Amino acid sequence: MRGAVLHAPGDIRFETLEDPKILKPTDAIIRTAVTCVCGSDLWPYRGAEPTDQARPMGHEYVGFVEEVGSEVTAVQPGQFVIGSFATSDNTCANCRHGFQSSCVNREFMSTCQADFVRIPNAQGTLVATDGVPDERFWPGLLAVSDVMGTGWWAADAAGVGPGSTAVVVGDGAVGLCAVIAARELGAERIIAMSRHASRQKLAREFGATDIVAERGEEGVARIKEMTGGIGADRVLECVGTAQSMSQALRSARPGGSVGFVGVPDGVAVDGQELFFSHVGLRGGPAPVRRYLPDLVDRVLTGAIDPGKVFDLTLPLDQVAEGYRAMDERRAVKTLLTP
Repeated sequence: MRGAVLHAPGDIRFETLEDPKILKPTDAIIRTAVTCVCGSDLWPYRGAEPTDQARPMGHEYVGFVEEVGSEVTAVQPGQFVIGSFATSDNTCANCRHGFQSSCVNREFMSTCQADFVRIPNAQGTLVATDGVPDERFWPGLLAVSDVMGTGWWAADAAGVGPGSTAVVVGDGAVGLCAVIAARELGAERIIAMSRHASRQKLAREFGATDIVAERGEEGVARIKEMTGGIGADRVLECVGTAQSMSQALRSARPGGSVGFVGVPDGVAVDGQELFFSHVGLRGGPAPVRRYLPDLVDRVLTGAIDPGKVFDLTLPLDQVAEGYRAMDERRAVKTLLTP
């Protein structure tokens, strides 16, 4: 098969690789329908994470089941399936409590920008649709496997509910999907923090009622000004930098909460400041599997269309250009078609 391999910062190559095989009875092999580049893929691409040896890339996927291990009965060859970037058996105590991304048998996906993919823990990870969805739904279903599921977790972790005021810090694919989630969970006011016109437009289309372009202390001051000097009920941190976390915590009102889903890079939370703020803080890798059935249904019924975050579509063999476009902010998110 063919797949994307990162050899060094900035060096993505499309290469011939060994076809995946069933290694455990809990595995499945899928043929990729569509895949994509994630914002978190840019960390190693930019050298922010070390790349000591060549490694396959990609953790978002939808596709057709080709083969299943002997213990996999939940899906069968020929079915169209969606999974999560974090695989799970969906039976352990952590899974039963809804935190499948902390499954005791968890494996993170890392080979999905390819023609075929081995899915560990397939029994508990994959969700099959009724029949093969129309191709117009494939981008939205792909978004569910990570960025939409992560955006939903940001809103859920922050406690967004009917009538609340929510602030979304970050205008990448996850932040934009978090706007959708806040709307679906009933937020009355959704303030998207964005400095880019095209992303502001999409945020409004997804349900943002207000846009704040300021960042840092100026951004916090603007949120306070818009909320009567108090701060927002719920803040969704979707970036992962020290500045974005500080901005999120200081934008929340006393008694409010922050859901943080941006993979932290250099983030340190001041315990004294958090203690006296009365702000709740919850986050981590999104338990996408918890939300999959609901989100798949919302996509297929047209209630949400997170596939709009893909503003560049390329053949899989042009994956290197997909990385460059996102790195240079010429694209929010790149869809790849095998």
